[in-house]
Amino acid sequence: MGTWLVFYASAEQNCSVGEQPIYSTRAHAFQIDPNTKKNWVPTSKHAVTVSYFYDSTRNVYRIISLDGTKAIINSTISPNMTFTKTSQKFGQWADSRANTVYGLGFSTEHHLTKFAEKFAEYKEAARQAKGKSQNGKMELATSPSQESPAGELSSPLTPVTPPAMDNINGTDDPCDTTPEPRPEPSQNALAFTHSPSINKHWEAELSALKGNNAKLTAALLESTANVKQWKQQLAAYQEEAERLHKRVTELECQSTQTPVIKSQKTELNQTIEELESALKDKEEEMERLKEEVENANELLEQRHSLTQKLQETELHGRVLEEQLLGAEQRLEESQEEQENFRKSLRTLLEMLDGKIFELTELRDSLAKLIEGS
Repeated sequence: MGTWLVFYASAEQNCSVGEQPIYSTRAHAFQIDPNTKKNWVPTSKHAVTVSYFYDSTRNVYRIISLDGTKAIINSTISPNMTFTKTSQKFGQWADSRANTVYGLGFSTEHHLTKFAEKFAEYKEAARQAKGKSQNGKMELATSPSQESPAGELSSPLTPVTPPAMDNINGTDDPCDTTPEPRPEPSQNALAFTHSPSINKHWEAELSALKGNNAKLTAALLESTANVKQWKQQLAAYQEEAERLHKRVTELECQSTQTPVIKSQKTELNQTIEELESALKDKEEEMERLKEEVENANELLEQRHSLTQKLQETELHGRVLEEQLLGAEQRLEESQEEQENFRKSLRTLLEMLDGKIFELTELRDSLAKLIEGS
């Protein structure tokens, strides 16, 4: 029971401490086909990061690879594992715990060699850690166990050695029910062994011994019931420990995603800040649009009044157009009259020129006549 309590405590601690990556590379991950046991099945569409992790709390080395949020490789390195190079750029190893064979395809032979060297190094470290663990367990097994007093009932959660179940009536009880050895009666006391007072004393002693024996028998029965209860609790602790072990494995896989989660959290915070800034800009734009809407209402009223004025102006314009047409007609008539008047003046001028020419000729004739006479 104590072992399971220690395991529970270590599981809780592992959840809080986590693992640290000690070497990483990139490769294409494969697993053996569980049906044929011959063909390789790719577990990733592209090259993924494959990392060695070391858990300082449990002194365990593991190979972990994630494709997004899915763990495609989760293999704990044990001393009996072997990494085999099957080609210049491909290597594989078998994991009996996962009941599968993992394969990795590298881009260069150098990366494959480096990964194989790290595998051998961490395998040797796992072997040494296992040897130290086995030595510690042997020392723990050879150390003397503590036993509780015979008349004291221990708590069901306290790791104690249960009493033997060979005899229930108290004859073979591990607790000593034999009265303490009394001193041999002296020769003077032998003369009084048959007196009534001595008989009553021995009867009282016998009754007290029977009472103690009954109490011890009841305590033994109660201890037997407690042992059954402890066995049930032990089975429950084992189930709980198995569940916690699975949960620890899940949390270990999740702990490898901590850097990704942190980067995603940083990106989300930046996105939130950008969205908040955009929201603030949108709110300012909405306020501005509200002002523009109010201004637009005023503009609509102004437009309505301007439309009325425009209609009045158009009506007045049509009147002016009619007046202009009349003025144009009158102007054309006036221009025609002026043209006719010009023509008449030209005709008069021509006639006047002819008359003037005749008068000039007449004058010259008269002048000649005057000179000749």
